[in-house]
Amino acid sequence: MIPGRLSVAGFDVRVWRGGEGPPLLWLHGFEQHPGDAPYLQRVARARAVTAPEHPGFGDSRGFEKLTDIQDLALYYREVLASLGPGPVDVVGHCLGGMIAAELAILAPDRVGRLVLIAPYGLWRDETPLPDPFVLPPPRLAAAKWADPAWADRETSAYDPAAGDSPAEFRTINLTAASKFLWPLPDRGLARRLPYLHTPTLVIHGETDGLVSASYDAAWAAASPRIRTARIAGAGHLPMVEAEDALFALIDPFLGAAP
Repeated sequence: MIPGRLSVAGFDVRVWRGGEGPPLLWLHGFEQHPGDAPYLQRVARARAVTAPEHPGFGDSRGFEKLTDIQDLALYYREVLASLGPGPVDVVGHCLGGMIAAELAILAPDRVGRLVLIAPYGLWRDETPLPDPFVLPPPRLAAAKWADPAWADRETSAYDPAAGDSPAEFRTINLTAASKFLWPLPDRGLARRLPYLHTPTLVIHGETDGLVSASYDAAWAAASPRIRTARIAGAGHLPMVEAEDALFALIDPFLGAAP
């Protein structure tokens, strides 16, 4: 995956691209873009992957033009249009999953198939989600990982060689993420999900302490086009802790006929 810049609709963001084949858009989670992650390299074996950094994160501009999640979905509609005339498969993790769902509702002609990994966007009073913006680092790590030993394998777009400050990098990202995620209970996605007609696969890690796997029932009940799956031995980042198991689900789904 090669880093570069993406200029669409007046936004200037960092983007990682790689691979050949049908186009695929990958949207990252609330903490950071993963940079040249092994799992993105794996997708790029058979796909032309575009993995942009969200506006306002890291070294990506245009955040001031966004007021809500719909604005962000409209931006990504233009990104999809820049990738070609046909529908594009979209994979979203965490915050990126919520954005991807909104995008598919807003622009069903632009999204082919949709994979949502540990997606935010729904709320169940009986299983409230912890607020990731106030969790101290040890509790956040415990919530993210089934096995904390995997934390060292999480990749990041953070670049100390470019003068990035760890504290500033994290503050910039979380400030941007909070605009779209906070408050957690209701961002309106539940009201819009009945309009989701894109074939969708929602995947949870069974021990995810940020977005409980029990939310798969709410997703499945929202639309007949949504299938769900769980991955044992994985937390919030199954693409890191259980890469093979994740792709055993993703590959056949994206390769299936609509």
